[in-house]
Amino acid sequence: MRAERLTDALAHHAEGPCWWPGWGGLRWVDMTAGDVLALHASGEVSRTHVGDVAAMIRPRSTGGAVIALERGLAFADEDWRVGPLPAMWTTDTVRMNEGGVAPDGSLYVGSMAYDQAKGAARLYRVHPGGEVETALESVTVSNGIDFSPDSTRAYYNDTPTGRIALFDFSPEDGLAHGRVLAEVDGHPDGLTVDGEGGVWTAIFGGSRVERWSPDGTRDAVVEVGARQVTACTFGGADLDELYITTSREGLDEGEDPAAGSLFVVRPGVRGKAVTPFAG
Repeated sequence: MRAERLTDALAHHAEGPCWWPGWGGLRWVDMTAGDVLALHASGEVSRTHVGDVAAMIRPRSTGGAVIALERGLAFADEDWRVGPLPAMWTTDTVRMNEGGVAPDGSLYVGSMAYDQAKGAARLYRVHPGGEVETALESVTVSNGIDFSPDSTRAYYNDTPTGRIALFDFSPEDGLAHGRVLAEVDGHPDGLTVDGEGGVWTAIFGGSRVERWSPDGTRDAVVEVGARQVTACTFGGADLDELYITTSREGLDEGEDPAAGSLFVVRPGVRGKAVTPFAG
């Protein structure tokens, strides 16, 4: 199947799409521009600048959103006024990257070194009460994370490994018993899990999104008209549309004309509703 191009190439490094009815639909980030983008019913896209970096966005259960900035998090209220929280580290060589919310309402958000130094990053777990713990140490490019419909599994991409990792999940223990779900031909980036437990992962540099079944079998491929595919999420009133973000970071002018566009496809399966951060 092939995704339809939905917007112009309006982002430099689009990432982290998330559908939430309380926002009126889809939000995603133009990461290194520090902007949150919103898709309106008219097809228009608007921008809100939130900082030097906008790495991830998810809804909060109390309203508004939690946003990952360069070195920490921020809360945005329902009028999109942004209040940064204290920085989680001081070095300027590492920035936030992707994340997601676990079934218990805790936030998992990861980092990466600007030079992608091996093992320089971490995946953090932010509890609803504000406590922060390291969920995984010595990762390199912490990317997509999402959870199975029955809340017992977590799927995670550390991009340079070329693997989709699988963990057991419980609110008490967090991520445990890590193993490999699938070896990917390429660079696995952002991911999302559908209502049947299938894992959809963007393949950066591969012009596609792949679906992997819970038993580790690749059973669907979505072709995308831009090479640097960064992330995907289900949305629409029935959660039957897969929205796909792309990037033109590092590309020469005109090298990949659709890079930075938003794409969409109806893959024949529905997603599951996003869990809001309970903090």
